[in-house]
Amino acid sequence: MTTATLAVPQAPAAPRRRSARRVLPGFNLTLGYTLLYLSLIVLIPLSALVIHTLSMSWAEFWAAVSAPRVLASFRLSFGASLIAACVNVVAGLLVAWVLVRYQFPGKKIVDALVDLPFALPTAVAGIALTAILAGNGWLGQWLEPRGIQIAFQPAGVVVALIFIGLPFVVRTVQPVLQDTERELEEAAACLGATRWQTFWRVIFPAIAPALLTGFAMAFARAVGEYGSVIFIAGNMPMVSEIVPLVIIGKLEQYDFAGATAVASVMLLASFILLLIINALQAWGRRRYGGAL
Repeated sequence: MTTATLAVPQAPAAPRRRSARRVLPGFNLTLGYTLLYLSLIVLIPLSALVIHTLSMSWAEFWAAVSAPRVLASFRLSFGASLIAACVNVVAGLLVAWVLVRYQFPGKKIVDALVDLPFALPTAVAGIALTAILAGNGWLGQWLEPRGIQIAFQPAGVVVALIFIGLPFVVRTVQPVLQDTERELEEAAACLGATRWQTFWRVIFPAIAPALLTGFAMAFARAVGEYGSVIFIAGNMPMVSEIVPLVIIGKLEQYDFAGATAVASVMLLASFILLLIINALQAWGRRRYGGAL
């Protein structure tokens, strides 16, 4: 008489826990290197600026930053940067739209030209714009006889800032446009929406955080621009003198306290703009699931 043997299924062996292997060294070493690098390159120089500013009395600080010439440079730098950023929002959106939605000969060349202000030295950009827009330039010789003077005026500052700020908007909006779902636009068209309604109610809400981020980045970049502006601005006090040039002038006159005070105001403005950019990016990630 045979005895049937029942095979009792055995539970699968628990997989061995692997220690997570990291390509880079551990957290403590990489964090220490990061803090050391940031301290040497960023924090220590900025701390020296802040400490030197705090050594001034409030009366000295206010006298340095409220001088008429300094206030005029603040108005020009921030005002021209705001105008240039607004223009770049519209122009950058159009350029990004064309690069994403259309195919045409030379598209890769146009796409590469968008990054030209990144690679081109700012001084070269300023000289080129001056050669084109000056009274004897290619365009200036036709504009000035008609009463339109751009070079050596605040308008020239705006043109230079538009030139260096456009890539920030294009490169911020372009990937978001590429990720937008065409099905939503087709559904809106099937429901009878016009092109303007489709853009305003379907496309624009998706790209609005990217547009705001590009605007803030272009504005922040323009506020501190120096090389491309000094050649085309004319650097006339109270007319076309930007804040970085005022700081350079004070340093050349050995007015270190005045230069430090003006620089601290620019540092505070840059820090506020950085906070705004980070807040816009965080808002876009929360609302659109990491599109930015």
